[in-house]
Amino acid sequence: MPVVDLPFARAAHYRAAHRRAEPGLVDDLLKEPGTRVLVVRGNRAAMAGQEAALFAPDDVAHLAVGTHLFLGEADGVAYLAAVLADAEAEPGLDVDWAGLRTLDAPDLAHGLVVEAIALSQWHAVHTHCPRCGTRTAVTQGGWVRHCPADGTNQFPRTDPAVIMAVTDPDDRLLLARGAQWAPGRRSVLAGFVEPGEGLEQAVVRETMEEVAVVVDPDSVEYRGSQPWPLPASLMVGFRARATTTRLVRQEDEIAEADWFTRDEVATAVADGDLGLPGRSSIARSLIEDWFGGRLED
Repeated sequence: MPVVDLPFARAAHYRAAHRRAEPGLVDDLLKEPGTRVLVVRGNRAAMAGQEAALFAPDDVAHLAVGTHLFLGEADGVAYLAAVLADAEAEPGLDVDWAGLRTLDAPDLAHGLVVEAIALSQWHAVHTHCPRCGTRTAVTQGGWVRHCPADGTNQFPRTDPAVIMAVTDPDDRLLLARGAQWAPGRRSVLAGFVEPGEGLEQAVVRETMEEVAVVVDPDSVEYRGSQPWPLPASLMVGFRARATTTRLVRQEDEIAEADWFTRDEVATAVADGDLGLPGRSSIARSLIEDWFGGRLED
């Protein structure tokens, strides 16, 4: 069964993809006072406490918006994202600005914010046609970029990555520190899926490449997935069982790697010697899934 709680996989709205091709959809929704607008500034969204700060169109009509995005509908309300043209400029809104690492919100807000940031980040780096270099135009409510020169359409992409809780025959968990991370910070292994590769194959390959541990391919078990839109990943979570325990680090990727018992993890976290991933991450969910409960840090 999938991991029970993956925050970024929660959503309480319907994306209503069938509406994206409606002519003038965004302009029409901006004229509707019942439409609600989420303001996005770079990789952060406007929040009011734990709720998304949702505005009527007229309330944010003065903002310098680079792109409007159609996010979908819920309970008869249509939702747009207004992506500010300049992420560094102060828009003068009485809001908090939350990024994904600190997001802690109800399902509706969670779903809207993750979708809006994922889509806005794609627009930020895919402004021109990859074939001819012409600047593309935003169409279909922000879900397509159209090249006026060669007529091609570019669609948002998602790059699959595997993330895995690898255990040894004694059920110890493998936790590693990335080469760029602060001392004490640890997580499970992860890596991008390569072209022509299956998810399970990626779990086996990445574990071997990063720490030289052999994983039993038949032990690879799906546990859940969630987006990570920085920049454009879908993190697919697994458990896997190692058949070897000797660790040989890929030194340019891994600074430290060790096997941990549950008692060792609990003690190190309580003492402040072990820093775990944030609660919004699938990595944290995989660790606590193995641990058997919530870890307080």
